[in-house]
Amino acid sequence: MLKKFIVDKDYHNSRFDKWFKQNVFNIPQSLIEKIIRKNKVKVNKKKTKTSYRVQFHDIIEIYGINKIKSNDKSKKIKYKPSEKEKSKYDNFILENNNNFIIINKPSGIPVQAGTRSFKNIIDILKNTKYFKDVKPFIVHRLDKETSGVLIVAKNREYAQLFTSLFRIRKIHKTYLAITYGEVSEDISLLEDDLISYDNNKKIVQKAISHLKILKSNGQYSLLELNPITGRKHQLRKQLYNIGNPIIGDNKYFVKKHINKIRSKNLMLHAHKIKFMINNVKYNFKAKYNEEFEDFIKRKF
Repeated sequence: MLKKFIVDKDYHNSRFDKWFKQNVFNIPQSLIEKIIRKNKVKVNKKKTKTSYRVQFHDIIEIYGINKIKSNDKSKKIKYKPSEKEKSKYDNFILENNNNFIIINKPSGIPVQAGTRSFKNIIDILKNTKYFKDVKPFIVHRLDKETSGVLIVAKNREYAQLFTSLFRIRKIHKTYLAITYGEVSEDISLLEDDLISYDNNKKIVQKAISHLKILKSNGQYSLLELNPITGRKHQLRKQLYNIGNPIIGDNKYFVKKHINKIRSKNLMLHAHKIKFMINNVKYNFKAKYNEEFEDFIKRKF
């Protein structure tokens, strides 16, 4: 059985194997390569490679498609939000246009589904009026516990654009954090070699952030942070490393603070984001939640 596909604009310049998994079947990479080796795939009547970058309006022909079995992982259940939950997100919208949306992400919900999290931002947004006839593309992430500014692209073109801007550090983010203890006034730059492990393989990554003390009373500090690099849990790890962990952080904490005031929410908020596209400047600010605001009023 022969089936033809025409590449749409959203997948222009994507790798063939990525296009295949998202538009035909989600199958292992080795099986895609096997199908190509057996000459069962033609792009514009020619042989192709998994690394080929598909182009808008490419004609892709796949032979014996009825014999290809999809990977069961592609059939995973998606989170279906209620109408009340979908309407709640109207209050979090900071920007909505044809190419992207910017929201003030609430704390306690992950950006996408994971092994421990079913409910997630992406599955909620794709069911709202903001993504009617388009799909959401993740261009960066915030931790589940972190609140604040989050960009979600509405097409592949802008997803690739934002990914490039993040890579060349042309998107500037400002965070607010409330930490235990008084941060030394001598610290204005955090530079660390952060260690993580992938299948027992040790990975060391350079992490750089700028730090500014906004308020401090000896017991707690309110900080403004500008990460230059974008490592996983970067700010949480860096503040832990200087002995001033973020309040509400149950992963990176110092034992001497364990009996002090606790918080159900991580006191880390993505406060501002700014970037430029086609000579147009974008600058957004997300208000922190009530608990964050209440803590500042009570303790500083």
